Amino acid sequence: MSKSIAARRPPETASSTRARTVALLRTLAPSEGYNLTALPSVRILRSDQALARTPVLYDPGIVIVCQGRKRGYFGDQLYVYDEHHYLAVSVPVPFTMETDATPERPLLALYLHLDFALAAELMAQIEREGMTDHVDAPQSMMSTPMDDTMQASVLRFLEAMSRPLDAAILGPGLLREIYFRVLTGAQGGAMREALAMRGQFGKIGRSLRLIHAGYAEPLDVTQLADAAGMSVPSFHSHFKAITQVSPMQYVKSTRLHQARLLMVRQGMSAEVASHAVGYTSASQFSREFKRLFGLTPAAETRRMRESFAIPAAFAGAAYVSSH
Repeated sequence: MSKSIAARRPPETASSTRARTVALLRTLAPSEGYNLTALPSVRILRSDQALARTPVLYDPGIVIVCQGRKRGYFGDQLYVYDEHHYLAVSVPVPFTMETDATPERPLLALYLHLDFALAAELMAQIEREGMTDHVDAPQSMMSTPMDDTMQASVLRFLEAMSRPLDAAILGPGLLREIYFRVLTGAQGGAMREALAMRGQFGKIGRSLRLIHAGYAEPLDVTQLADAAGMSVPSFHSHFKAITQVSPMQYVKSTRLHQARLLMVRQGMSAEVASHAVGYTSASQFSREFKRLFGLTPAAETRRMRESFAIPAAFAGAAYVSSH
């Protein structure tokens, strides 16, 4: 009897898994922009329209696109993240991104703000089990294939997120499962090595934390090199290898992204926001803002408010980001 029942049950296929995943995301993300979930570190991105190349600053996290496509341009590298690939970001890096989406087929993606404590706990367990024979070089960003196991983990997580009781009780464990898949996946070794912040990668990581904590203060290359424990020439070289920009370009990008968020979230004027992020000249701020984002501060703030939901910052976030 049980054999007959099993024979009649339709097999789970990759296409049916994707269809169920997309249906759940459509329900969980009714608004364009970043939709909140029951877990503070997880948001769902929905975009009903294609977005031309735009500058972004991602803080460490995992982006799992389940419908639509994003392309990230980081230095001379192209990172595609779509229903077949997810993106993992180990350190906050500025790059440009474009999106494929339509109202009929919106972009739908999970954005997991990296929980460093959870990642560290899992990494320690993975090491104890001996998964350290092959050490991959750390990378700032990684685009990794979505295998069937990862897709199944994402689907289970979204099913739990759609039911309040399941989300509260099962959600954290299912989120942990997704972290495990990332840390043991095709590029898990590179991700684990990056998060361990060892060697030169770790030294540059210290300077990045200083920038994000003190972007409004006067910062110079010598100060940042000292924080990394490196000579200025060595620091400059390693910093650019990891972030694809010079240290002072990175500082400028961080300030401008933070100023945009202050204007969108807190209603600051351009002049007030410029001083809040460390500019002494409002006119210089406006010129550099338009050079980066392509619009004046007022026009870009209006565009963001009208077309994209930007919730409050992640609680306790250590890094500036685009959202």
